[in-house]
Amino acid sequence: MVDESTPDPHDATVVVITGMSGAGKSGAANVLEDLGYFVVENLPPALVGEVVDRAGVVDGLRPRAAVVVDSRGGLTADDLDDAIIGLEGRGIHTIILFLDADDATLVKRYEEVRRPHPVDASTLGESIAEERHGLEEVRAAADVVIDTSDLSVHDLRRRIEDAFTRDLSFRSMRVDVTSFGFKRGTPRVVDVMFDVRFLPNPHWLPELRPLTGLDSSVREYVLGNADAQKFVADVGSMLDFLLPRYEAEGKSYLTIAIGCTGGRHRSVAIAESVADHIRSRAIDVTVHHRDAGLSGDEAHRH
Repeated sequence: MVDESTPDPHDATVVVITGMSGAGKSGAANVLEDLGYFVVENLPPALVGEVVDRAGVVDGLRPRAAVVVDSRGGLTADDLDDAIIGLEGRGIHTIILFLDADDATLVKRYEEVRRPHPVDASTLGESIAEERHGLEEVRAAADVVIDTSDLSVHDLRRRIEDAFTRDLSFRSMRVDVTSFGFKRGTPRVVDVMFDVRFLPNPHWLPELRPLTGLDSSVREYVLGNADAQKFVADVGSMLDFLLPRYEAEGKSYLTIAIGCTGGRHRSVAIAESVADHIRSRAIDVTVHHRDAGLSGDEAHRH
C-alpha cells in the first residue's frame, strides 16, 4: 500500500549550487533558471529547508528548485550536511553542484571585476586559499563538480544543460569522458584517469598533424594499432566491472579523463572509442575534448 502523504522524490528536486567565489555560481544559477528551476541566491544553509518549503517544492508548485549557498552565507560542511539531510528526509532529491576554478583564473576574474572577496584576508591570494581550504569537504561531497577555468559562458551552459536537462531522480549514472593534453596539465575534476602516451603519435606524420582524433584518418591510425585495440578492450572490461559498483554506491556522475601529450590525436580517438563502449552498455555518456583546439560543437560531442 502506498502512503499518498509521502512526497514522491521523482517530483521534487533541489540543486544546491556552491563552490569557489568567482567560479561561476551565478552563471550556473542563470542556466538552471532558464531550464525552469526556481532559483534563490546567497542563501544561508540554515534557511534552505524553509525556503524550499515556502517555494512549494514538495507540494508540486515548483518541483524543481536551485539554491546558491556559498561563503557569503557562512557555508560549512556540517551546515550543508544538515540542510541536505533535512531535504532528503522529506523525500526531496538533492544534488550538490560545485563550481571550481584554478587559483590563477580566480585571481584574474577578481582583478577584472574589482570586487572584494567574501573571505577577508591580507591578500586576494590568501582569501582564495582560505576559502578553498574551508570548502574541501563540501567539494568532496558534491555530486557534480565543474571546473570553469577554461570554459566560456557558452561552454558552461552546455555543461549545466548536459547535467540537468534530463530526469535527475531515477536514472542511471551519467559518465563524462574528457580528452586532454598533459602539457597543459591534468583536469581538476577526474575520477578515473588513463595515459595513452605509449601509443604511436600521429603528430609526427605531416599529413595527420593538422587533423584531430575526430578525423577518420587519425582515428584509423590510432585504433589500427594492436596495443590501442587491447587497451580499449581492457579499459572496456574494467569499466564494465567498475560502473555498476560506482552506481551501487550512489555515485550519480563519473568523470573519466584520457590524456596524451597535446590532447589532439591519440586521447581524442581513444576517448571517443571508450565512450562508444560505455554507450553500448546503455549508460548515459558525454564526451569533451579539452585541448583539441576545436570549435564549441566539435569539442563537445554526445
